[in-house]
Amino acid sequence: MILVCAEDYEFVKSVNPKFLGLKKEKLTHIRLYWHDVVDGSNPSAVTIVQPPSNSSKTRFGLIRMFDNALTQGPDPSSKLLGRAQGFYGFASQEDITLLLSQNFAFVHGKYNGSTITLMGINSIFNKVRELSVIGGSGLFRFARGYALVTTQLFNATKSEDAIVEYNIYVLHY
Repeated sequence: MILVCAEDYEFVKSVNPKFLGLKKEKLTHIRLYWHDVVDGSNPSAVTIVQPPSNSSKTRFGLIRMFDNALTQGPDPSSKLLGRAQGFYGFASQEDITLLLSQNFAFVHGKYNGSTITLMGINSIFNKVRELSVIGGSGLFRFARGYALVTTQLFNATKSEDAIVEYNIYVLHY
C-alpha cells in the first residue's frame, strides 16, 4: 500500500500571538489565603501515602492530596475566591520541606473558571517561601510568575492545620 498525501505536515511552526487572540501582556497581583485542614470531621487534606515505618522525624515520603479553600481574608469564613487542588509530599530527609504542586481554581468574579498552576519547594518553617507560577488556563493562559508564601497559622503540635497567605505575581494576556 502506498500512502499519498498532498499536505506537508510540520512538526513546529511559528504562530502569530494575535491568531490566538492574545493582546497585551499584563502583570496581576493576587493576595489570598490557603486553608489546609488536616484534622476534624471534614478535612480538606488527606494522607494518600504514609511514610515508611522507619521514616525520619521529617516524615520523608508522606504524601497528602488536598482541596483547600482559598479565601479573601485569613478567617476561614471570609469570602471564598476559589479552591487549591493538588498534593504535597514531604520531600526532605533533613528538615520539613514539601514538594508542592497545585492548581488555584477561581470561582468568583472576573477570574471565575480560570486557574493558576503553582509548583515548588516549600520549606514551611522559613518566614517567606517562593513558588513558581508555571501555567494557567482561561484568563491566565500562558501564565508565568511567582508566589510569595507566608504562614499565618500552623498548629504543629495538635492538628497540623494551617492558614497560609499567598501573594501571587502573574504575567498573563
